[in-house]
Amino acid sequence: QVQLVESGGGLVQPGGSLRLSCAASGFIFSSYVMSWYRQAPGKQRELVAAITPTSGDTNYEDSVKGRFTISRDNAKNTVALQMNNLKPEDTAVYYCKAMSARLVTYWGQGTQVTVSS
Repeated sequence: QVQLVESGGGLVQPGGSLRLSCAASGFIFSSYVMSWYRQAPGKQRELVAAITPTSGDTNYEDSVKGRFTISRDNAKNTVALQMNNLKPEDTAVYYCKAMSARLVTYWGQGTQVTVSS
C-alpha cells in the first residue's frame, strides 16, 4: 500500500531550526514530484517547496526562500525539508505530497510545527 510517513515536527523557538522528513513506499518514488505544503488555522493550504523527480530542480514560496531547503534521496525514498530561522508565522500543519506526471497524487498525514517562545 502507498504510504507517506512524516517525522520531525514539534515545538521550536523563533530563530530555531527543524528538519522534517517524509518516508515513501508503495509507488515509484523517483517518478514523482515531491513537495511540502502547509496549512495554518483559518487559512488555505499553500505550497512551501517542491522538487522534481530526478534533476532535483526546486521551487519555494517567497516567504521561505533562503530559510528552507527541500531535498530528496531517491535511493532511500525520502524527501526532507530543512527549516532554519523559523518564525511564528511558519506555524502550521505541514504535509508531504507526491504527484506523478499523470497527476496521480498522494498525501501524508500532516505534522504540526509550532514556532513560539
